[in-house]
Amino acid sequence: MTSLKTNLKSDLTTAIRERREVKAATLRMALTAITHEEVAGEQARVLTDDEVVTILGREAKKRRESATAFDAAARPELAERERAELVVLEGYLPTQLSDDEIATIVSAAVASAAAHGAEGPRAMGSVMKLVTPQVAGRADGGQVAALVKAALSS
Repeated sequence: MTSLKTNLKSDLTTAIRERREVKAATLRMALTAITHEEVAGEQARVLTDDEVVTILGREAKKRRESATAFDAAARPELAERERAELVVLEGYLPTQLSDDEIATIVSAAVASAAAHGAEGPRAMGSVMKLVTPQVAGRADGGQVAALVKAALSS
């Protein structure tokens, strides 16, 4: 078992003992998503910490989107619950990159791709191949793709 998954389980136990309902429910949900991923496919496997972080990032994104949808539907109590769950999940994710840090990584990747002859919008794939490993788990993929697209079209 990975150290992050072990940490999640011990924190769940602590949250249950301290009767912290939101944290306990969120950690249960996260552990369920991790277990589901472990047994998906033809053979069960043990996930690495990086894979667990990816799953937690996916769950955090769901919480962000749900909170926005609940706000749009005038359901502030449900949106607040989603944001509370998001705060719990973010405690286990790596620190997110700022817009400036992402822009710096993107501009360096665009320059590198241009040095190898890739320019314009058709270079999107090659630039994303350079950027993705550097921002994995620390930035939203849609935001990164939008910055790459903007950098390539200018």
